Amino acid sequence: MKILSSVVTLAIAATASARTFTVYNQCPFTIWPAIFTDLNVGSAVPDYTTGWAQGAYQTVSFSVPNNWRAGRIWARRDCDFSTNPGPNSCLDGGCNGGLVCDPHTGTGVPPATVAEFTLGTNGTPDNYDVSLVDGYNLPLRISNNKGCHVADCPVDLGPNCPAALKGPYDSTGFPVGCKSACIAGLGGPISDNYDCCTGSHSTPATCPSSGVDYYSYFKSNCPNSYAYAYDESSGTALFTCDSGLAADYTITFCP
Repeated sequence: MKILSSVVTLAIAATASARTFTVYNQCPFTIWPAIFTDLNVGSAVPDYTTGWAQGAYQTVSFSVPNNWRAGRIWARRDCDFSTNPGPNSCLDGGCNGGLVCDPHTGTGVPPATVAEFTLGTNGTPDNYDVSLVDGYNLPLRISNNKGCHVADCPVDLGPNCPAALKGPYDSTGFPVGCKSACIAGLGGPISDNYDCCTGSHSTPATCPSSGVDYYSYFKSNCPNSYAYAYDESSGTALFTCDSGLAADYTITFCP
């Protein structure tokens, strides 16, 4: 009986120590989702591959440790890994490694809409956001099963994207991306750039949103998103959920 009791206890503990994340492709075309964990921040990683193909209207679910930190989930568009398996295999969002992103360097090529997570432990809350800091490539929503706030960018930002930021384009000439001003190379040299909040603009006080080119385009269309590096002050960029609730999250592309 003691052995059976130990097995049951271990099973319960294993179940309690992980969350279920579901990626839902609501787009009417195939996407190539990807996962990246900043291993300089934490060593816990999801129990799933770091990159895969996902057809229209398909769902993929996997377990994520309760202590997952600095995690990113995004999707790539228009990929072909047969001749050039690397960051340029996709029209946008590609990563080092090709289909399966390198666990150390496969962060993704902008522009890309990114779901970001740091799950809470020891009483700290889950933190999550939809980031447009690297620009936009697909509408995205983060929802959960505990009633915590939805983070999203549900609008296709490509067609009306300002000309200086628009692109890349697919084979029909349709814009499948909208770069951030930083990624587009606006605002001066990267070492001291207002749009990138670097150099003399590397603090929230010296890099307010009012000085970031085209900030209002992203924030007005997607108010529940992280529209530039220090967007927390907007109050609608970074969201939290009580980690004691052990929320499961759904990441929906093209909600």
